[in-house]
Amino acid sequence: MTETLVQRVWTWLHDTFPERQIYIRSDGRVQFFTFGPSLQATLAGLTLIFLGWVAFATVNVIFKDRILAANDHRYQQMQAAYENRMADLQLSYDELNGALVSAEDKFKATADAVQAKQNAISGFLARETQAEAAAGKGRGGSQAPLVFGGAPQDSNGEAGLVSPETADSDDPGSSALAVMPDTPAPQPRTGEPPQQPGFWDRLFHKAASLLAPARTTIQGWLAPSAHAHVPASAYAQHPALKALAEQTVRIARLGDAETQLMTETTGALNQGVGNLRAVIRASGINPDQFARRINAGEGGPEIPLDQVRIEGISDPAFTQAYLSASAVLSELDGLTAAVRHVPLAMPVSDAQFDRSSGFGARVDPLTGRYAFHPGIDFAGPWGAKVISTAAGTVTFAGYRGGYGNMVEIDHGLGIHTRYGHLSAITVRQGAHIAKGTDIGRVGSTGRSTGPHVHYEVLYDNAVRNPSSFIEAGRHVL
Repeated sequence: MTETLVQRVWTWLHDTFPERQIYIRSDGRVQFFTFGPSLQATLAGLTLIFLGWVAFATVNVIFKDRILAANDHRYQQMQAAYENRMADLQLSYDELNGALVSAEDKFKATADAVQAKQNAISGFLARETQAEAAAGKGRGGSQAPLVFGGAPQDSNGEAGLVSPETADSDDPGSSALAVMPDTPAPQPRTGEPPQQPGFWDRLFHKAASLLAPARTTIQGWLAPSAHAHVPASAYAQHPALKALAEQTVRIARLGDAETQLMTETTGALNQGVGNLRAVIRASGINPDQFARRINAGEGGPEIPLDQVRIEGISDPAFTQAYLSASAVLSELDGLTAAVRHVPLAMPVSDAQFDRSSGFGARVDPLTGRYAFHPGIDFAGPWGAKVISTAAGTVTFAGYRGGYGNMVEIDHGLGIHTRYGHLSAITVRQGAHIAKGTDIGRVGSTGRSTGPHVHYEVLYDNAVRNPSSFIEAGRHVL
């Protein structure tokens, strides 16, 4: 087949370019040149190449400007497309970067708020722990307090509460409470209760309270959501933004859980307040009047809780819950301090003593007539230890008529206890003693028929039944 194709080409070449001769006659001489088919084909090819190059050069010379203009236009189009693409990429980058910065700021703000809440709760729990430790000072090491709280330590015990001057502390780890710089409402000059509002004022406040939930709901609708500033396309192009937003929502829910924790803590503290009030009431003392004696000498302007904020926290629900819990804890501190003035313990050991005579009317052991007995008699072994039932100051230590050798202790807030018929006194008048201090020994001095201790409790210079105090103390000791 290859030989046939070569033969065909060779035949076509001879047919197209037959052999030609050129004769040249000069001075009677004749010369000729023979041009074979191969030479003719070669010359024809070279001629065509030359003519093509001449045509191309001619076209370039004639249409040079147009070609340059077309090339320049095409380059400008490519450059414009490139610049548009770069602009789109820059816009997309700026959008993603802005969304990322916004999401990071939102996450940081939420995390900082949660951290501030945790700091506030830590300070609150530290204060509560100190209060519990203070409440358990008078108990044995194996006994734990059954109620929360304790006596306030000092003015710095209010963990996190500061004045407006100290609110701008540079300590990032503290969660200081600062009163907002609002001018307090005019305060009354005395402690008398304010004038009751009229009918129209009560009607107006009632309507405002009914509309408050609707107003809160509308504000929630109008408030921008956490993702309103982040376009949906940003999540599609950058999945990390969506994960960051989800973590932000999760941390915000943790902040809500801490608000619930403070609410539950307030309930537990309220229960502790109720328990202490029940103990004071069981002893026969009005808890409201008794607590006012602890809080005597207080005052200052009344600033509503909605004007107080926690530095670094903008959640009003948590602020309200924290302040409510702090207020209840302060009330619990006061009641605990008041209870420490109440003699709730036994003056002698239960195992060694019997209650030989109770409080109230009885047959007098010496005269046989009916008479009033202002205390309780505990009969026991001679020389057994007698202890103070609460902390206080010894106001009398010596011999007093029918009491024989007697010790009287002032526990404060109008409460006194007396211990009579002692064989020996181990404290001196004017001494400040703690609960459980050894004050004397059982004897039978004075108006007595045998070794015992006569125990009295006085409140506002009136004798009270010591059994009520001892039974009330069984709930907390």
